[in-house]
Amino acid sequence: MQQVNEFQIEGRNAVIEAFRSGKTIDRLFILDGCQDGPISTIKREARKQDTVIKYVAKERLDQMSETGKHQGVIAVMAAYEYSELEDIFKKAEEKGEDPFIFLLDNIEDPHNLGAIIRTANLAGAHGVIIPKNRAVGLTATVARTSAGALNYTPVVKVTNLSQTIEDLKKRGLWFVCADMDGDVMYRCNLKGPIGLVIGNEGEGVGRLVKEKCDFVASIPMKGDIDSLNASVAAGVLAYEIVRQRFQ
Repeated sequence: MQQVNEFQIEGRNAVIEAFRSGKTIDRLFILDGCQDGPISTIKREARKQDTVIKYVAKERLDQMSETGKHQGVIAVMAAYEYSELEDIFKKAEEKGEDPFIFLLDNIEDPHNLGAIIRTANLAGAHGVIIPKNRAVGLTATVARTSAGALNYTPVVKVTNLSQTIEDLKKRGLWFVCADMDGDVMYRCNLKGPIGLVIGNEGEGVGRLVKEKCDFVASIPMKGDIDSLNASVAAGVLAYEIVRQRFQ
């Protein structure tokens, strides 16, 4: 049976060949407890690429499988190639603008990630940074939801978001995160080289990442519920940054 999903690869030989041909594998799902030769080879190749490995039960693999012949391993490819941090700075330099970067702390919904990448592009951000673990990658759903923005907006995947913020501070960036406990965004100075940090759909920005931010900005709420969808919050704050850049 042929692969049904062009971004999902099933079976040991197929996965080994995918790694060795240089394909970007976002996630690797392996049958928990399986340690034979081919699986060891796959794990070795995955470590070379720094691919996230998840050990799961057979029931999970059976549920994911589209061919019925997963042989204890399923690889999920990225729908788009990831960029490097330098690509973001190059984009800002080419436009003659201060760097404007979105940093996403464990966004798990692919529709939210796609929508945020689309917003980042339309707001003139030079790139998006996402963490390697506990977050969705560049899946086919993300690509579709971004409505083409992935063709123009660099997305960088990093191991440690907090450390990345520290590194970017050394390059002159300030960081603002969205949180209900912060200062109203209209009172924050959001000009200059800036990183906008948006948190997880349920838990918001993690404590360690929040502590690295220079500002905590809140969005005024007038309704009866207490929070916005992550992608909507990203859009509201992004356009406050855009407004301040026009002043």
